[in-house]
Amino acid sequence: MTKNDLTVIGHTAFDYILSVDRFPSPNESTNVNSLETFDGGSAGNVSVVGATLGLKVSLLSAVGYEFRNSKYEKRLLDLEINLDDMIIVKNKKTPIAFMLTDPDENQVFYFYLGAGAAFLETEVPKKTIKNCEILHLSTGNPNFNLRGSEVGRSLDKIVSFDPGQDLHLYSNEDLKSTIERTNILFGNHHEIDSILNKLKLDVDGLKGLGPDLVVKTCGRFGSIIYANEKIKIDPIYRPAIDPTGAGDSYRAGFFKYYLEDKPLEECAKFASAVSSFIVEKEGCQTNIPTLEEVKNRMNEFQG
Repeated sequence: MTKNDLTVIGHTAFDYILSVDRFPSPNESTNVNSLETFDGGSAGNVSVVGATLGLKVSLLSAVGYEFRNSKYEKRLLDLEINLDDMIIVKNKKTPIAFMLTDPDENQVFYFYLGAGAAFLETEVPKKTIKNCEILHLSTGNPNFNLRGSEVGRSLDKIVSFDPGQDLHLYSNEDLKSTIERTNILFGNHHEIDSILNKLKLDVDGLKGLGPDLVVKTCGRFGSIIYANEKIKIDPIYRPAIDPTGAGDSYRAGFFKYYLEDKPLEECAKFASAVSSFIVEKEGCQTNIPTLEEVKNRMNEFQG
């Protein structure tokens, strides 16, 4: 088996992205200004961006019967992403994400789980995890991610965890246990604050649970890495047409440089440059840059 840089666990989904005037209250309606469908799912996004940047990637998701021979599956295979551990559920549809964005770039998510429920009945793929450098636990089943973190830690792998918008699905106990087995914890500023509130910790207490790095992204305000010291990184910012998928692409970019032993600040700058391309078009996978394009944008920003 070929050695992989990255194994990604979590949802591969079809995305419905809606631009709305505002989020309605119960029993109200609102105008939908645009509606597009795209390939997505947090795990799928990280995998596709990572593979495009040159990482060797394995992806484990639970998908439905219509995923086989779809354009999305073909794209993953064309990128040489290993799909050997994909869970195909014959009587369920592939997960669907509905993402609503208002003019201030706030977002609301609705998620149809569908085939994703099969995670509960699935064993964690120890052989695949043994064969990678980083295990990334993305949005997905909390129990499966907990079990994945246990396997990753037992095999002495770098375990990365990004609960994302699924954070509310975790019990405090499962969230704490997963973080205890995590080397890198990712989240945007809302998610990191929610984790701190749920666990009644400050950042030092959160790092004390296990993570070597807590990486907090702050949109147009850049990002912060809590390591041995607090590192504030300015954004490589472009006006966002659609912020969906920016976080996933940031993680993939971060992994690319992290595996090359680049300084943490450089990892974050590279990651920010990657995500700056993603937000320039609608969809999480429609404007993925090449490695050269990312480096050019970094140089432009630094120059």
